[in-house]
Amino acid sequence: MKSTGVIIARFQTPYLHEGHHHLIRHVTGQHHRTVLVLGTAAVKSSKRNPFDFYTREAMIKADYPAIPVLPLRDYAIDKVWSEKLDELLANTFPGEKFILYGSRDSFASAYSGKWETATLPAFGDFSATSVRETHSDQPLNTRDFRLGVNYAIYNRYDTVYPTVDIALLNAGHTQVLLGRKPNEDTWRFPGGFSDPADASYEAAAKRELTEECGALETAPMQYLGSVKIDDWRYRGETDKIISLFFTTTLLSGTPKANDDLEALQWFDIAALPLMLEKEIINAAHIPFLQILLHHLNA
Repeated sequence: MKSTGVIIARFQTPYLHEGHHHLIRHVTGQHHRTVLVLGTAAVKSSKRNPFDFYTREAMIKADYPAIPVLPLRDYAIDKVWSEKLDELLANTFPGEKFILYGSRDSFASAYSGKWETATLPAFGDFSATSVRETHSDQPLNTRDFRLGVNYAIYNRYDTVYPTVDIALLNAGHTQVLLGRKPNEDTWRFPGGFSDPADASYEAAAKRELTEECGALETAPMQYLGSVKIDDWRYRGETDKIISLFFTTTLLSGTPKANDDLEALQWFDIAALPLMLEKEIINAAHIPFLQILLHHLNA
């Protein structure tokens, strides 16, 4: 029985480079039928996997219209992924025999299914990653480019951006530190966006406090609650901000306004209700102040 050549790849690239063409030409030259299985990531619209299945399928079909292109989503367990691959091929092409092909960094080490595998040597120094990086900051003045940007944005998940805000209290818990940004006349808690490099939200809170208030020794961060922020930048967007609110106690050091804060000032806890009445607390941070007062009065 003749075997079908199956290329297992991702092809996460805006165009097929010569390495891709070499792989496809080699397999089509060895078999009466070639099939291409595209890995589909569980993460949508990421830097490593920016192109969905349909975009990559259309790209491949433009040059190789006769090659069937099938999607196979990623699985956490290699054995399950191998079983799903075998199941996909058997259900789509019943009764056929397959040889599975890959190239550099291929699937072969993860595959434990029933079919023979073959890894082709790299052809030249081609890399989809370098192609993506090269073109990542090169906007094109074409209608198709702008339609592609529109397609990508509308086919990503709506995003919740996690931020952290911190109530830094003095030793006696009679005062709280608030900051003010340039061109604003209201006070807010220090804080900012969580970063992928942060090990935890507590670590993010410590980092943000250091960035905005200087190097301080504080007690461990204590989580008080979370709030969806009415941030003016996102009022017309489907993406939103949810902030995690922490409190901690100053042990040593003198706060100094840094980063995007223009001023820092200690305020008496007893004066906070009047500050709310006078509307000198940033509107987005009023829920934090209410959480803090409830915590201190509990």
